[in-house]
Amino acid sequence: MAETRFVKAITQALADAMEADDRVVLLGEDIGAAGGPFSATRGLRDRFGAARVLDTPISEATIVGAAAGAAMSGLRPVVEIMFMDFVTLAMDAMVNQAAKARFMFGGQCSVPMVLRTPHGAGLNAGPQHSQCLEAWFAHIPGLKVVCPADPAEAYGLLRAAIDDPDPVVFIENKALYAMKGDLPEGAGPIPLGRARVAREGRDVTIVTYGASVGRALQAADTLAADGVEAEVIDLRTLQPWDKAAVLGSLAKTHRAVVAHEAVQSHGVGAEIAATIADEGFDELDAPVVRVGAPFMPVPFAASLEQAYLPGPDDIVAGVRRTLE
Repeated sequence: MAETRFVKAITQALADAMEADDRVVLLGEDIGAAGGPFSATRGLRDRFGAARVLDTPISEATIVGAAAGAAMSGLRPVVEIMFMDFVTLAMDAMVNQAAKARFMFGGQCSVPMVLRTPHGAGLNAGPQHSQCLEAWFAHIPGLKVVCPADPAEAYGLLRAAIDDPDPVVFIENKALYAMKGDLPEGAGPIPLGRARVAREGRDVTIVTYGASVGRALQAADTLAADGVEAEVIDLRTLQPWDKAAVLGSLAKTHRAVVAHEAVQSHGVGAEIAATIADEGFDELDAPVVRVGAPFMPVPFAASLEQAYLPGPDDIVAGVRRTLE
């Protein structure tokens, strides 16, 4: 095992994918010499050349549109959008073109592209650089949505996303870029659509993803001190999400909390809670509880931003509601 930062695991996954397949190309703003705003592509242009690591004009619509066309023409483009907030400018290409091509052309055309983008608050980047918009994409048939929680997942899930024959939105929480973790030697792809049990427990299931996995594990430690053993399910893929893993855990614990950093209203947690209520109702000993951010823009001020973020204490409070 080698200790690796989250962002370096991304770089390694891109490099290994480009080494393995010369159809893999990268597109984005300042991803060449500058290495991207978070250095995820640093050094890749020197290694693979400017023809495979393309600096683009500042036009997200152009970048994603070009990538969709390139994917339909035989390449495997990986697009970087600097902040998830900016995908608003690329929604037509991603939602109306990339996501629909396989269906509209009768299965004769696929779009093997990845849209990488960071989301999340905690860096005082303000309301236009901190949103979690994954629910938008999870709502669109034809798109897969992935959100890793640690360096090993960042590497393995990105390799799988690049190998996938259809478009994948790959979401990286900015607050995790500096995170260190083990990346096994010879690590390979992690299959999309499969969750992992980040911590086993018997009293309540906490379903979560991305940066909220760490917060859920902190909450589980707090609860354990009071004799409450929480099972933490790291979804890893939000679309398609691993319903069998969540319902299997619920059958053991009979209580569920869904936690994420995105605003609670109309979020991924709402879909999971509704599915549990529909298909897992007989297993429930208490209503499903959701923990998410309040329905408001992300504040800029550090003190307000910390108050906005759903933290371990909020998850602990959610679990205690299920135990009342």
